Amino acid sequence: MDIVCALQTFMRVVETGSFSAAAADLRRTQPAISRQVSALEAHLNTRLLHRTTTALALTAEGEQIIPMAQKIIEAVEALTETTCREGAAVAGKVRLALPTPLGLYVSDRLGALLERHRGLAVELIFRDEPSDLVGEGIDLEVRLGLVADCSLMCRRIGWTTAFLVASPAYLRGRRAPETPEDIGTHDCICYSRAGDARSWSFSNGAEDVAVRIAPRLVASNSIAVHRAVLAGNGLAVLSHILVGSDIADGRLVNVMPDFPPSRFAISVVYPSRRNLPMRIRTVLDFLVEIVGDDPLMTPISSH
Repeated sequence: MDIVCALQTFMRVVETGSFSAAAADLRRTQPAISRQVSALEAHLNTRLLHRTTTALALTAEGEQIIPMAQKIIEAVEALTETTCREGAAVAGKVRLALPTPLGLYVSDRLGALLERHRGLAVELIFRDEPSDLVGEGIDLEVRLGLVADCSLMCRRIGWTTAFLVASPAYLRGRRAPETPEDIGTHDCICYSRAGDARSWSFSNGAEDVAVRIAPRLVASNSIAVHRAVLAGNGLAVLSHILVGSDIADGRLVNVMPDFPPSRFAISVVYPSRRNLPMRIRTVLDFLVEIVGDDPLMTPISSH
């Protein structure tokens, strides 16, 4: 029996909460997963999981071996990474959580990465609230703004750029806002991304202004807000990823360009570990590369 492989399988069962979920994640059959965990229990001469028809639960012995199993897996992954030749195969699944606009940006470009690494699989999870990375088995997460959780590793990879936009139809017969204070007289559509849906912040480089608004429409999905703005329902602050082509083609107007929305750091977070598996490091490097390719996501100092 390959003890490391068996430990990895056991840990995935624990992380996902079932044999069937672990089987889907590892691209194997459920009986194969069950047999491998049973073989590990036989090898260790102890039961690690209580099995019922509806649920799994760790035994006391199962709880005890988790830290040791994690150390063994990390040590083997570190050794593998250290001894890998350049261009060695990258294989396995990476679960990546990220806000919807960035998720769309990544999905448009992911094909090239998957073509280079035929054994790599990526699961995109579109989410605007911070995740429980360990509890949900998420390998990497893109977060915007301040990352306050000091238990996570954090790598800043870029900056957001957003625009205050409206459709020509909405602005017809209305005076477009010239300063943040003018926004209060307009219908506002808010994207409630992980924070206060009733406040917008703007910066002209010399002054930062936060504006309290009374939104006519609030949505937790940026695509819904985008569609509402195109339909002429009001003003909205949206990522350049969503509205860049609309502004260029005249479907939307970049309102108040001299006092744009504030920019926020784009960071990738992951559980604190000394060494990242090659599959995760490969996706992390890919994120750094494609964000760096977009001049509107480069650091403020480079503009």
